[in-house]
Amino acid sequence: MVKLLDCTLRDGGYYNNWDFSQELIAEYLLAMDALNIDFVEIGLRTLKNEGFKGGCAYSTDTFINNLVIPNGLKERIGVMINGAELMLPGDFSGKEDQAAYLEKTLEYLFYSKEDSPVTLVRIACHVKEFSACLPAATWLKKKGYLVGFNLMQVAECTSDELTDLASLASEYPIDVLYFADSMGSLTPERTSKIISSFRAGWAGDLGIHTHDNMGQAISNSKQAIKDGVCWLDGTVTGMGRGAGNAQTEYLTMIVDEFRDIKSSPIKLFELISGKFNEMKNHFGWGVNPYYYLAGKYNIHPSYIQEMLADKRYSNEDIMAVIDHLKIDGARKFSWDTLNSAKSFAAKEGGGDWAPVDLMKSKKVLILGNGPSILRYKCEIERHIALNKPFVIALNTQNNIDGSLIDLRVACHPIRLLADYQEYANLLQPLVVPVNMLSADVQQELAMKELFNFGMCVKPGVFEFSKENCTLPSPLVLAYALAVVNSGKVSEVLLAGFDGYTLDDSRRHEVDDIFDAYKINPNTVNLTSITPTKYDIATKSIYGMEK
Repeated sequence: MVKLLDCTLRDGGYYNNWDFSQELIAEYLLAMDALNIDFVEIGLRTLKNEGFKGGCAYSTDTFINNLVIPNGLKERIGVMINGAELMLPGDFSGKEDQAAYLEKTLEYLFYSKEDSPVTLVRIACHVKEFSACLPAATWLKKKGYLVGFNLMQVAECTSDELTDLASLASEYPIDVLYFADSMGSLTPERTSKIISSFRAGWAGDLGIHTHDNMGQAISNSKQAIKDGVCWLDGTVTGMGRGAGNAQTEYLTMIVDEFRDIKSSPIKLFELISGKFNEMKNHFGWGVNPYYYLAGKYNIHPSYIQEMLADKRYSNEDIMAVIDHLKIDGARKFSWDTLNSAKSFAAKEGGGDWAPVDLMKSKKVLILGNGPSILRYKCEIERHIALNKPFVIALNTQNNIDGSLIDLRVACHPIRLLADYQEYANLLQPLVVPVNMLSADVQQELAMKELFNFGMCVKPGVFEFSKENCTLPSPLVLAYALAVVNSGKVSEVLLAGFDGYTLDDSRRHEVDDIFDAYKINPNTVNLTSITPTKYDIATKSIYGMEK
């Protein structure tokens, strides 16, 4: 018989830090009971405690015992362990060390089944961790638990490799061997081949955990049933990391003919139309073109999830990051990789161009991209024509007549990669930290006249020298301010820096730049000549006309 496991509180927790309210959990459990769901995975069970996470991140026995669990679900509660936590950190001298560490970790996390509300324990691990984690099955079975193993990122394994892994698993007391479509890249055809490869080495129950990056989660689950898989994972409305998972509400309808039990979806539908649709609108899981591309190129969905949640990423930024990651490979999510792609803050690039040679003692006008640029376009252009300031435009700013712009400044590698074709058509020289750019960005800008002004990033620091600067953020505004101060200009006017609202994370990043700027006693005073929300001096463009 096909078994349906719902892991909403575990996989969905990647969106809300596993902090589900007691009220929502109670309603959810009632809905699962009405569905006659086979198992409910309450959440993770982890040793890690960094930053605040809700109770479903730890799923302790105490937490579970304090939940209102319907009688029909009391022997159907599961938790998941991350296999990486069973691995001895760093190098170890042999299997004995790893075995001792694994047992010690399990003893900390679990008691005997008779003392626990948990029935099923699943261990999620990558291929390289699999053999070292398998002894956990023996330990957990002795304690009375059902045991599942979830193999992640199997799509890149060969058929022989999958069969070898399955054969290895067959040596341990595992109740169900799962494979996860971690990147959401599988098709029904590829799903069938993976199942066939596992079957060559494994005779027990097989399970599948599908992701919906390419809109194939339900199709892959249906194909898996046809090929003999008897455990399926789902989440309510697909709530889960990245694009999410196969939707439990649809899986229930599909597997009803394979389950000799009655179920009612009414409570689930009520829960969806209320709380879960509200959460989905807020967090935004579900299929979109970015997740589709991530699935296509085997990019971990967390990269897309984090960029969509960060207002600093434009559509062009996200596409450029995807283009970058599909080349370098990103099957495992890493904050370092994302931050490197976003800001390359860990790198340092020395410059060889001195702004002072071009702009010493000049009055400078820096053009931003706020709405006020268009609103006061005529007044700004008239001011430039009459007063002849040295005009610097940020990035590809093109709302002001290009003949009035002397220089462009850019430093964000992702924006540079996204906009390189536009730069090729813009006449002005471009100031960039050349040495910090990746080879592909440098190649795309090879035909431009580039001025290499060096840059590195250190929080809270705004400093500049003849050919380099240190900034609190890699935002182009900070870089432009360093350029003009290094150039020993006489005055700095700003236009088009309207400012974000206080609840926007970008506002705080820019505020930090201005705060660090003001601390440096050698900086030139700033004056905005268009409206701004930032704490800087302001004059009216209208009052500056001759």
